Amino acid sequence: MKHVVLVGVLLAAGAVAAAQAPKSKAGADGHTAPKVQPATAPSPAAPAGELALGSVHFAKAVKADGKALPAGTYQLKLTAQSASPEAKGQSAGLERWVEFTQGGQVKGREVVTIIPQSEIAQVQKDTPPAAGGSKVEVLKGGDFLRVWIRKGQNHYLLHLPTA
Repeated sequence: MKHVVLVGVLLAAGAVAAAQAPKSKAGADGHTAPKVQPATAPSPAAPAGELALGSVHFAKAVKADGKALPAGTYQLKLTAQSASPEAKGQSAGLERWVEFTQGGQVKGREVVTIIPQSEIAQVQKDTPPAAGGSKVEVLKGGDFLRVWIRKGQNHYLLHLPTA
């Protein structure tokens, strides 16, 4: 008699569990429909060709591409040359070389990261420079300077080690 009751309880528990299980959307071939994916934003576009970004002043010496740049004021120009190898996950063309010019001569260059206006809040928490402006900041620890330029619909970020 105990066996009959035990079997009955197990069958009842299995029936309740089956009734509470989520219904599968599997078709006749056993495959389920894919989940709806969120829409992706279109790839942001970098400015074409070269672009004058303005001038910045360094109160202390920094290094650009491993070479020392003495303190002073420099004109910055975005080149058409993309950084290589491309960074994984980075949209094509959003990492390019910037040249530092002083007295008409190129004194150094460094890779700049271009961030569209629509994405800057996801990347940077500080207050951005005014439209068409720039700011140079010493980062925590004093080992790096951040150059942040805002031009058009893009932000340009450079991180330079102090010399």
